[in-house]
Amino acid sequence: MSFFIIRAQAFSKKYPLTRGMAVYAVIWPVSCLCQQVIAGNKQLDYAQAGRFCLFGCFFVAPTLHTWLTLARSMWPAMNIRTAIIKAVLEQVTYTPLAYACFFFGMTLLEGRGVKQATTEVKAKFLPTYKVGASVWPVIQTINYTFVPERNRVPFVGMCSFLWTCFLAYMKQLDIQKLAAKQVLV
Repeated sequence: MSFFIIRAQAFSKKYPLTRGMAVYAVIWPVSCLCQQVIAGNKQLDYAQAGRFCLFGCFFVAPTLHTWLTLARSMWPAMNIRTAIIKAVLEQVTYTPLAYACFFFGMTLLEGRGVKQATTEVKAKFLPTYKVGASVWPVIQTINYTFVPERNRVPFVGMCSFLWTCFLAYMKQLDIQKLAAKQVLV
């Protein structure tokens, strides 16, 4: 067993993206299943969890890894000022694209068309972004200030466990009900 662990550590050190991909391949579907349990679903939707696994592993982890690598090269200092700059920039650059791609991509993975995916993005993007803007800058400031570079994507992955439960909740919301709630607010 220790041979496997040593080989896995060497592989992840040589190919750091794989650490994030492994974390997201587990956390995203588990978060989806947790959200289903919290929602009181009598039967778990494993196909939906599989879609979360694919999206988390093959889209979120690579794009987040790329963003973190770019942010590190542009602002290499690990101090509170630089961390806040990175966190704010992430909220106005990476995050909007990530949320739009999440709703659009997951809808396409469900086998629904581009029109339905576009409608879902229009209905769910802003409410999701508002919540995320109140949570992620704090998490990312901690990440950029205290977490070593090699552990940033896995750290964000762990933090995203609860966030992904929220995304799964937002994903399952009925668009008409969500639109009605927005009109009342």
